[in-house]
Amino acid sequence: MTQSREIRLVSRPVGTPAAANFEVATVDVKAPGPGEVTVRNTWMSVDPYMRGRMYDRPSYVPPFQVGEVLQGGALGEVVESNAEGFAKGDLVSSFFGWREAFTAPASTLERLPRVANVPDEAFLGVLGMPGLTGYAGLLEIGQPKEGDTVFVSGGAGAVGSVVAQVAKIKGCTVVATAGSDAKCDWLRAHGVDHAINYKTCGNLLDAVRAAVPKGIDVYFDNVGGEHLEVAIEMARPGARFAECGMIASYNDTEPTPGPRNIIQVVGKSLRIRGFIVTEFAALRPQFLKDMMGWIADGKLAWEQTVMDGVDKAPDAFAGLFSGGNTGKMLVKL
Repeated sequence: MTQSREIRLVSRPVGTPAAANFEVATVDVKAPGPGEVTVRNTWMSVDPYMRGRMYDRPSYVPPFQVGEVLQGGALGEVVESNAEGFAKGDLVSSFFGWREAFTAPASTLERLPRVANVPDEAFLGVLGMPGLTGYAGLLEIGQPKEGDTVFVSGGAGAVGSVVAQVAKIKGCTVVATAGSDAKCDWLRAHGVDHAINYKTCGNLLDAVRAAVPKGIDVYFDNVGGEHLEVAIEMARPGARFAECGMIASYNDTEPTPGPRNIIQVVGKSLRIRGFIVTEFAALRPQFLKDMMGWIADGKLAWEQTVMDGVDKAPDAFAGLFSGGNTGKMLVKL
């Protein structure tokens, strides 16, 4: 393998990302030097947090640079190795996504097992960063107890679908929102007690109140905006909020007004905590053990939306903001 196509950021998006913000380039792939391997990517991930890296501002990860290839989670197979412990055909994960192939130090890669009855790409979704995000955010911050009511926004996404199902496994009542009837049907089919199509329900607060009139004990936030305001209104005293994402505001060109009912945080003694999944990296062994066990027992399922070809990565990314995915959005290479 001597060449690879890659996706570069050519301008910073204003509002929703568009095709004009990206370009496809072809580059040479060098042979591996000492301690390096060459990898052919087979799957790549697109994730909502990447929108924040397209702004030129400080954050918990450096911004993408204009003119450079975009980075993201990817799976691939080793095609040539010059590093101890890596052999041709090994499955590896990296953050060298948005490209078909690359050569890099073996220290930047993780070898992954191949698990019976679980496709490789699950390590980018239910067994990867989105899965750990949902698992850790719910269990460590939400701290659900049996009998609690858990509200999940964006419940049919890669993170939200894990949260909803793990909450059911933990004996909770679950109310989740999604943006289509088909997504709501999927949630109900996998145990969610109340699935609400937020695009057609009319008044979201009334819909949540009708589903769980006694209120909520845990809120897992992927959306922000109106959903966060509804969650504060429906929160019971001492409720725990795991603030994972606020995708409703990612493409805003002006600051989003805060929840109008934020004063209730005081009277209800709410605990609201934002988090980044890397804070919980130490949980990964237990996460994999639990998730694989639940998958084997038929207690946990997942969906994925797949686009083919590295050149479709910008379309897949844009689809995250229009509700174009059920479960994990992936690009097959």
